[in-house]
Amino acid sequence: MTAPNDKNNDGGVPVPTTPAGASSTAPAEYPPASPAGRGMFGNQGTGDVSGYGGLVRQRKPIEEAARPYGSYFDEVRDALEEAYPDFGDAIEKVVVDRGELTLHVRPERIAEVCQVMRDDLALRFELLSSVSGVDYLGAERRLHVVYQLTSMTYRRMVRLEVAVSAEEPHVPSVTAVYPTADWQERETYDMFGVVFDGHPALTRILMPDDWEGHPQRKDYPLGGVPVEYKGAEIPPPDRRRSYQ
Repeated sequence: MTAPNDKNNDGGVPVPTTPAGASSTAPAEYPPASPAGRGMFGNQGTGDVSGYGGLVRQRKPIEEAARPYGSYFDEVRDALEEAYPDFGDAIEKVVVDRGELTLHVRPERIAEVCQVMRDDLALRFELLSSVSGVDYLGAERRLHVVYQLTSMTYRRMVRLEVAVSAEEPHVPSVTAVYPTADWQERETYDMFGVVFDGHPALTRILMPDDWEGHPQRKDYPLGGVPVEYKGAEIPPPDRRRSYQ
């Protein structure tokens, strides 16, 4: 490491310096009396696990899009509304952002909506390419499940999204409609703790069966296990030397 303000007498070349607290046993060692405190980038138990020591990004509210939406989005919405009589009760809002269409669906209606999206001749979203989770920590319904649908017939894409609370994280499984959801729902369950009711085998897919907690939730403790790589041991994030 070099100190940019330290110059030698031979033309202003930076002089190598040793960071405070560093030694031959770093990076596992904490600097003495570090103002950053312990943890990666100075996180001190704020609940923030992004690695930036308490930095909180304010989330903008999700607003309903105004018609006309543009592109094929109006056509998709109209086709779904015509084919699905409970559209008004099932769809919470329609959002168009960054050139993408998202239908926010009530959790208990997601399997019904997927069935219509797949089978209606004006929609024909035959492929569910992804089921993933998002944790908006601090929101009342903080756990979101996101479904990426593709119509190979019409070359269109649409996103479905549902939101549940951490206390009642139940969503109907869509594996009967889209078999590709099988392992994807298991991964979302494993990482975020969303329970997909009706899934044929809802077990962990990444973590051991007896693992406690769901690692991709935003309030999950920052930690881990030591990893050996090419003869060196890399400590878990909560045991690394604080960055100054």
